[in-house]
Amino acid sequence: MSELIRTSVTDGLARLTLNRPRAINALNLEMLQSMVAALTGWTQRQHHVGEAEPPEVSAVEFTGEGERGFSAGADVRELLSLLQSDGGWLQFLELEYALDGLVHSYPKPTRSVMTGITMGGGLGFASKATTRVVDNSTLMAMPETKIGFYPDAGVMYHLSRAGGVGTHVALTSAQFNGGDAIRLGLADESLDPDLPTPLFDAAGEWIDECYAGDDVVAIAERLENHEHPDARQAARDLRARSPFAVTVALRALRRAQTLDIPEVLTQDLRLAEGVLPVDFAEGVESVIVRKDNAPKWRHASLEDVPAGLVDEVFSY
Repeated sequence: MSELIRTSVTDGLARLTLNRPRAINALNLEMLQSMVAALTGWTQRQHHVGEAEPPEVSAVEFTGEGERGFSAGADVRELLSLLQSDGGWLQFLELEYALDGLVHSYPKPTRSVMTGITMGGGLGFASKATTRVVDNSTLMAMPETKIGFYPDAGVMYHLSRAGGVGTHVALTSAQFNGGDAIRLGLADESLDPDLPTPLFDAAGEWIDECYAGDDVVAIAERLENHEHPDARQAARDLRARSPFAVTVALRALRRAQTLDIPEVLTQDLRLAEGVLPVDFAEGVESVIVRKDNAPKWRHASLEDVPAGLVDEVFSY
């Protein structure tokens, strides 16, 4: 078992703690493998002659070590290294999404405590738990369009069912709090009372009307021309993201409305084959490595993304 996760079983409650606090518990390959092994082991209770019988597990709780947060997401530096070395990057995503599917279909009750930063792949697997808990420290996002990718790990299932707010979060990588997470269907309960819901409060002011429809250029133009300053800021954010990733994300989001969680996870994996090689390396290099936040995307604008290229990604 990896030192990057900790496990224990007490009175039937199994605890799995992400133990990489310096990286805000970013999920690397070693952690993913260990997490799948731990969860699988708790359902099988295998033991050998001469060994004590493992304790029976009746429920599982997920937490993250450290004060900064539950998990910043998948380790995109490691994924970038695998992509650049042709070292099995698709297998990384296969394992990540297998973990998400395992949590979603787990035969015992699961509980995720999503305090602090809970983003990307960390939110992906935590949101598959039976009970998802937030508090006033929770800070969430699916920041993938910032790095040339799309919201993955099955989260589009929830975002696609949350109207304009879900579309706003998916396309712009907007951050949101625990109150909005509950309204988005990504959490169930809060440890603190009366959490605000700022994004849903803004839905009727500009979000719902601006994010309607399937045309990402039209969405950008409505945001740019809206009188509300937050809408115009969202337009600037949208224009700064990978045009290709945003265009793919919108179509994937609309398709996810008719899919269940396993089907969304399948879509996530199949789309990755055509999307990750386009802008992901430049996005991670700019945002995470160089930290200049000035990526040079493959396409200059949303208007320049060829429809045929997007069609090809969805022809899996």
